[in-house]
Amino acid sequence: MIDYEARFASAVDRVRQEGRYRVFAELERIAGRFPTARLHKDGAVREITVWCSNDYLGIGQHPAVLEGAVEAIRRYGSGAGGTRNISGTTHLHVELEKALAELHGKPAALLFTSGYVANEATLSTLGKLLPGCLILSDEKNHASMIAGIRAAGCEKAIFRHNDLDHLESLLKAQPLDRPKVIAFEGVYSMDGDFGPVEAICDLADRYGAMTYLDEVHAVGLYGPRGGGVAERDGVMDRVTVIQGTLAKAMGCMGGYIAGSAALVDAIRSHAAGFIFTTSLAPAVAGAALAALRVLTSEEGQRLRARHQERAATLKARLRAQGLPVMPSPSHIVPVLVGDPIACKAASDRLLDEFAVYIQPINYPTVPRGSERLRITPSPLHEDRLMDALVEALARVVPTRSLARAA
Repeated sequence: MIDYEARFASAVDRVRQEGRYRVFAELERIAGRFPTARLHKDGAVREITVWCSNDYLGIGQHPAVLEGAVEAIRRYGSGAGGTRNISGTTHLHVELEKALAELHGKPAALLFTSGYVANEATLSTLGKLLPGCLILSDEKNHASMIAGIRAAGCEKAIFRHNDLDHLESLLKAQPLDRPKVIAFEGVYSMDGDFGPVEAICDLADRYGAMTYLDEVHAVGLYGPRGGGVAERDGVMDRVTVIQGTLAKAMGCMGGYIAGSAALVDAIRSHAAGFIFTTSLAPAVAGAALAALRVLTSEEGQRLRARHQERAATLKARLRAQGLPVMPSPSHIVPVLVGDPIACKAASDRLLDEFAVYIQPINYPTVPRGSERLRITPSPLHEDRLMDALVEALARVVPTRSLARAA
């Protein structure tokens, strides 16, 4: 007989031996006190500072966002009642989709239960709806995009990261009338670099391709109204599909796409990841609508400016301390460690000795040998917190990482 339990244990042991076994920190977020949280560990509770949250602006605890969630629960109840096709479409869902479409300058938008589901469902469906389709994917695309492309069952081609010449060579080799989709990101979340949106749109126009832009790490953070890198660069109208999330700068959960009415309707009608999933809870939709109102206001502009200043200040201070900060033009601050065991050890010491929470980023999230601490300063990380972080990192990051980060 097969010993199934032994096989599961062996699979976990392999991860442990490679030094990349993940231990979740049990945190208690404190509404109104971000980035402070309470850590529950070994029967004790103590306060720590979170430096790795994807709630980039701390807006998940904004009073207006909290009130949006509470009011939605009061009016609509706790659940949506089913899938969107079976009693699960509420007025809030419709209003949120209208607001997201407007944010990106598109005729329509469609909500999903997560950004991962949005990518997987949309890309897999596009490949099936376009016979003979070729999907061209940046080699550093998120796992959800890779999963969607694989599930599409069509031919795919991987182009070197942000390499326009390589992408053009792949496009040039295809018939002009063959359906093609170029899938890439606005901000690559582990390295913190930007995708060349305008240049890729130029290539798409030249070779008859659609563009699929993942803006999950840019929505709310770039552009005059928070529309992302495409808005910042003035090319939203040129991108075929913009995919985003409610779970990062909007501080909620869920994902979406925005595009033409025909495209969105086709995904709505064919994507299993949309059709067979219970829709977002009213509280989430209500909170996201409130977050959008904040992000598109003057307050949102101030938050974005403060966010960029905090990231730039931290990078400068870490470099001045001689720490191995990896090059990053965005709000992401990666500090190279380069070894999974050392990265986990540094993370553990930061938490245990300095009450600083930064999760280690190891393979398969990043390539082996590029393990890092990924820091995400927010507008609410004050100078005193930055002082403590820089001092702590100087004590725990291995000095051998310095030359490798250059």
